Amino acid sequence: MSVFVRFIVPVLGLGQVVAFASSYYLLGVLADPIAADLGLDPAAPFAALSVAFLLSAVLTPWAGRLIERRGGRAVLAASHVLFAAALLIMATAPAPRVLLAGIAALGVGMAIGLYGTAFSVLVELRGAAARRPITAVSLIGALGGGVGWPISRLATEAWDWRAACLLWALAHLAVCLPLVLAVLPKRSRQDHPAPVPTAPVAWDRRMCRMAGIFACAWLVSTAMGAHLPRLLFDLGMDLDRAAWAAGLMAASAIAARLFDLVVLHRSHPVATARLAALLHPAGALVAAVAGPRFAAAVAVGQGAGNGLLSVASGVLPLHVFGPDRYAVRLAMILTPARYLQAVAPAAYALALDVSPGFALAASSAVCLLMFALTFGLRPVSGR
Repeated sequence: MSVFVRFIVPVLGLGQVVAFASSYYLLGVLADPIAADLGLDPAAPFAALSVAFLLSAVLTPWAGRLIERRGGRAVLAASHVLFAAALLIMATAPAPRVLLAGIAALGVGMAIGLYGTAFSVLVELRGAAARRPITAVSLIGALGGGVGWPISRLATEAWDWRAACLLWALAHLAVCLPLVLAVLPKRSRQDHPAPVPTAPVAWDRRMCRMAGIFACAWLVSTAMGAHLPRLLFDLGMDLDRAAWAAGLMAASAIAARLFDLVVLHRSHPVATARLAALLHPAGALVAAVAGPRFAAAVAVGQGAGNGLLSVASGVLPLHVFGPDRYAVRLAMILTPARYLQAVAPAAYALALDVSPGFALAASSAVCLLMFALTFGLRPVSGR
C-alpha cells in the first residue's frame, strides 16, 4: 500500500473537484441554456436541484452505514457511477420531466460521493492522524467551482449543454472511477478483523452541538453561494465589481484551507472552528462600517470562514470521538446541514427582499450561534 499512499490525496481531491463541478456548481452555467432549450421556467432546474439536496439529506445516514460496511473505496467508486448515470439522463433527456429527474438524481451521488466519504477513506487509512490529509483533500476539492464553471461554460459554448453533461459523465467514468479502483487500497480482513458494528450510534450533546455548527455553516454557505453577487450589488457595488468581488469568496476559501494545511494543522480544531465562525460577521461589520468600497470584505470573510469550516467538518468529529465509527457519526452530524442547505437560497432571498443590511445581520447572527455552539466540545475521555 505504501507505493500508493502518495497518490491517495490527489485522487480523492480530483474526485471531489469533479463531483462538485458536476453537481453543486453545474447549474450555475447550464440552467439558462437548459431552460431556453426545453422551454422551462429558469427556476425549474434549481427547484430540481433543491430536490437533489433533499434526496441527499434523506440518504446521508444510510451512506454512513454503507461506508462502514463496505469501505470508502467501494462507496466512492459507486458514487462516480451514480453521478455519471444522472448526468447521462440529463444529456439524453427527450423531455423536460426527464431532465428534471436527472438533476434530482444527482442527489444520490451527492449522498455518497462528497467530502464525508473522502474523509472516511482517510480516517480508515490514517486513523487519528488524518487531519492534514483531510485538509489537503478539502483544499483540492475547493477548486470545484473555479474549475467547474469555466469547463462547463467552454463546453456549452463549443457544443451545447448536453455535451457539457456528457463531458462530466465521461470524467466520472473514464478518469475518477479507474483512479479510485487503481489507487485506493481494498479493505482487507486484516484491516478489519472484527465484525462490522450493527448497533446504532447514539446522539449525545456533543454530536448535537456539532450538527448545529455545521447546519449553521451550510445554511450560510449555500445562501452566499446563491446570492452573493446580488448582496454585493444591493450593498452599493456596480454589477461588474460585484461579480469580480464575489469571486474572492472562492479564492479566500482556498487560501484558508492552505493556511490550515501549513500553519493551523497543529492547532486545536475547536479553536479553528471558532475562528471560522467569526470571519463572516467580521466581513459584514467591515462592509457596514466602511461602505460600498469595502463590501468585498463580506466575500473574503465568508470564503475564509467556509474554507476553515469545511476542514472542521471532517476534523472535529475525529478529534472529539476518535476514528471509531467515524463514517456513521459524521453522516449523522451532517444530515441536518443537508436539509437546511435545500431551503437556504429561498430563505435568504426573503431576507434580501427586506434589505441587504437585514440579510447580513441574519447571516451574521447564524454565525455567532455557530460560535456559541463550539463551547462544550471536549474529546471522549482518554483522548
